[in-house]
Amino acid sequence: MKFKDHLEGDIAVFEISGRIMGGEETTLFHGRIREYINFNKIKIIIDLAKVEWINSVGIGILISTLTTVTNAKGRLALVNIKKIENLLSVTRLITVFEHFDSRDAAIKDFSK
Repeated sequence: MKFKDHLEGDIAVFEISGRIMGGEETTLFHGRIREYINFNKIKIIIDLAKVEWINSVGIGILISTLTTVTNAKGRLALVNIKKIENLLSVTRLITVFEHFDSRDAAIKDFSK
C-alpha cells in the first residue's frame, strides 16, 4: 500500500494505491490521519481508484480509520470503490461507509 495525501480546502484527500494488506505503511497512514485530526481537518476522503487488491487486514484498516475519524466527530468517505465494491457488499460494509462514485462528488457533498 502506498498513499499520497493533500488538502482540498478543509478536506484531507488520501489517494491509496497498490495492495491494502497491512504493514509499515499502515502505521504511517494512521499517523497521517491523526495529524490531520490534530489540526482539526476532520473531513477525510479516501480515494481507492488505484487499489489493486485488499485483504481482511486492509478492511480492518479502513474500519479503524472510520472509527478514528468518527470518534473525532469527523466525516470519512470512500470514493472510486469499484474494485472493492463487491467485497464491501458481501461484508455489508457498504452500508457502514459513506461512499461516492467520484472524488468531485464527495468534495461537493462535503462542502455543503
